Amino acid sequence: MDAQKILSERLEKCYSGAVYDVLRARGYPNQTLPNTIRPLDIHAKLSGPVYTVSGRYDPTLNPHETLLQWTGLLSKAPEGSVVICQPNDNTLSHMGELSSETLQLRGIRGYIADGGCRDSEFISKIGFKVFCKYFTPVDVVGRWVPEEFAAPINIGQVTIETGDYVMADRDGIVIIPQPIVEEVVEKTEEVLQTESLVRKAILEGVDPQEAYLKYGKF
Repeated sequence: MDAQKILSERLEKCYSGAVYDVLRARGYPNQTLPNTIRPLDIHAKLSGPVYTVSGRYDPTLNPHETLLQWTGLLSKAPEGSVVICQPNDNTLSHMGELSSETLQLRGIRGYIADGGCRDSEFISKIGFKVFCKYFTPVDVVGRWVPEEFAAPINIGQVTIETGDYVMADRDGIVIIPQPIVEEVVEKTEEVLQTESLVRKAILEGVDPQEAYLKYGKF
């Protein structure tokens, strides 16, 4: 198993709140994406290195050209990555049935869009992890194209670069800058161990304030 996959799986065993706490303490308090982006499956946890995509809406586009560019997106996403899309659009679906199955078969860990999704029942059944803002049956054909790949994108207040890491669950989505990802994962794992000690103490009847003062975490 390569180092990237190991790191992704370690991060996926964490949770977004703990990752956020570590980032905040490290001086990165604004690394969460808008809370309007929600998981298709509320039980899904998604982590991994980011591959960014951005696109544009244009109702004059040729249907063939939109599908050509869209399938190019599906081909470009690297195995083991999480695709994060800034569609610059709030009207269409930016992920669907066949595309999800294609990405899953290619080893993509999941897809996060500051936009829409369709075919949600099918996507849920195959277990592909998708986070999005809304649902609509309207697709991209003749209306939207991906234009930039692996370039910096902005979602909410966060600038996201290919190579950053993401941790997403039912509570939210946190972006970890690539230079500090290993440090953040290690520290988050330490936080989870400390939380377990605090929980054990509380369940054994220790006063919560005493437990906090002893372990420095609550």
